[in-house]
Amino acid sequence: MNSHPLILASSSPRRHELLRILLDAFEVMPADIDESRMPSETPQHYVQRMAEEKATAVVEHLPAPVQETAVLAADTAVVLDDECLGKPCDAAEAADMLRRLSGRAHQVLSSVTLMNHQDQLDSVISTTRVWFDVLPSDWIERYVSSGEPMDKAGAYAIQGAAAAWVHRIEGSYSGVVGLPLFETAALLRKSGWIE
Repeated sequence: MNSHPLILASSSPRRHELLRILLDAFEVMPADIDESRMPSETPQHYVQRMAEEKATAVVEHLPAPVQETAVLAADTAVVLDDECLGKPCDAAEAADMLRRLSGRAHQVLSSVTLMNHQDQLDSVISTTRVWFDVLPSDWIERYVSSGEPMDKAGAYAIQGAAAAWVHRIEGSYSGVVGLPLFETAALLRKSGWIE
């Protein structure tokens, strides 16, 4: 196993908690990139590009040479009718997203990228389907007022109050939270970071 600290390119406390299940110690260095989706870019390509660009941005800011260090980055998108629902910019947009997700199934794509000191990228995408029951208007209003949806893709946190309205999930629960553990563990095992 590698004795050097792995770097997580994320400020998300949810990703920190999930990665801690796999690794006892790692460093955190959030990436600052433009997260705009390109015209005609598929959601799958978008989340993979975002994870790879986050990893690359952090590697470029590391002191050189950095031997035996790797950067782990992830990106998650909520996809409805081929549209990526990002983080809402205000309460009205959050409420609109929740109304659109109400009573329907949607996809959550989570891409994970591991980049080593030789700029070698290894990426994987987790795809999960999530079904919401019909969300009452008064609940949407209370949920948005709580502030929980405001920094979440698709305006909800499956590990929070929205879980009470998720009646079915197919795929990775941890992927919906923001870091699919099965796929992440596979990348880390392949590169010798965990057994």
